[in-house]
Amino acid sequence: MSATIELLTEVPMFAELDDSGRLILSERVDLEEMKEGEVLFAYGDPGDWMGIVLTGEVEMSVKIKTGENVFLEKAEHGDFFGEISLLDGGSRTARAVCTKSGQLIVVDRGDLDELLKLRPEAAMNLLTATGKRLRANAQVLRNTAARNTYDVAEAHQNIIARGADWVANFSGSLAFLLIHIFLFAAYILLNTNLLPFGNFDPFPYGLLTMVVSLEAIILSTLLLYSQNRQAARDRVRADIEYDVNLKAELQIQHLHEKIDQIHAQILGRLDQIEPKRNKHTGLPHDVTG
Repeated sequence: MSATIELLTEVPMFAELDDSGRLILSERVDLEEMKEGEVLFAYGDPGDWMGIVLTGEVEMSVKIKTGENVFLEKAEHGDFFGEISLLDGGSRTARAVCTKSGQLIVVDRGDLDELLKLRPEAAMNLLTATGKRLRANAQVLRNTAARNTYDVAEAHQNIIARGADWVANFSGSLAFLLIHIFLFAAYILLNTNLLPFGNFDPFPYGLLTMVVSLEAIILSTLLLYSQNRQAARDRVRADIEYDVNLKAELQIQHLHEKIDQIHAQILGRLDQIEPKRNKHTGLPHDVTG
């Protein structure tokens, strides 16, 4: 019990509590160990507790519509997280993963009520952290740029995929054609009795035919493999275009809302100015002509 009280004194939120307040709170909160890589909660999980980091680190992230995990915040010593779901009773809005092993104070709704009774100003800390996370979420939605199709494809490439793409690009070049013309001409020349050496594969050049057939099989397979990957890139491009259109629609909707707000504010100010003008001119408010 005394160890828990000493740990509470190290947390900024509890530092200003007196000994009796920390004693009451230490009897209610739970102290848990967290391991690196452990998922403390995921998006959509029920939110019935918040955590306060004593030691270690916890990373908050959210998965956007494009499938990417976007970093929101890192909670370190004295920082708390998960308070949004605890306050409104809803599900988790982000994912929390322990990135460095340590200890965690677990506070449920009853513990939070007791804390706010002992230290009402702690509510301002909760509101500040909530506002910061809301700003971070808004920044994610505002600045999430469209992905580059080829960057996404490159991120999932292996050596075979890179080799297939290189072969597909090189086989369609003029250099590929010239190299084969030179090699075929030299091979045929060596096997036509025009030189004192060679003649290891006379007409009809069976060895050359076999090599060319094997090359055609391997080359066609690599080309088909590269074309299949191109189809996957086209699907990614279609998804990206959909995301861009969706973002554009959301931005247009947001602009419409701003214009409506500005229009309402202008009308409200005109309504305030009109009675003053009528008062100075001595005319009734409903006189229009």
